[in-house]
Amino acid sequence: MAKRGKREDVTVIPSIVVDTDVVSFIFKGDTRGVWYEPHLVGKVAIISFMTRAELNQWALLSHWGRARRERLAQYLRRFVVIHSDDHLCLQWAEVKAQARRNGTPIETADAWIAATALLHGIPLVTHNRSDYAGVEGLQIISESG
Repeated sequence: MAKRGKREDVTVIPSIVVDTDVVSFIFKGDTRGVWYEPHLVGKVAIISFMTRAELNQWALLSHWGRARRERLAQYLRRFVVIHSDDHLCLQWAEVKAQARRNGTPIETADAWIAATALLHGIPLVTHNRSDYAGVEGLQIISESG
């Protein structure tokens, strides 16, 4: 009879998907950022590739200089970026279709962010709860009314 190995304890670190608004609040020192920082403590903070793209666009449209863009890039290293694959693409399509059926269409960028949270079964922290109103099963953490 084969001897079984001793089971080692496994520590699971909770994760959270962070919406673009919350990432930007914290980066720019907006007072609302302090409402959301506690939700990230002790967790793997994840952003969608879409959030990364939106933040890059923000820097370009705002004509940021090289130093500020580099500061943003450095700041974003604290987040794990989830990139698109076939599973995420299907989840995105389901989010878009579901929101439309529920009578509350969702913006394309927000659908990618919601799909990321849903696919991985983790909560989304956002200040814009209403952006995700038509998405069923999405666990939202928000400090907005």
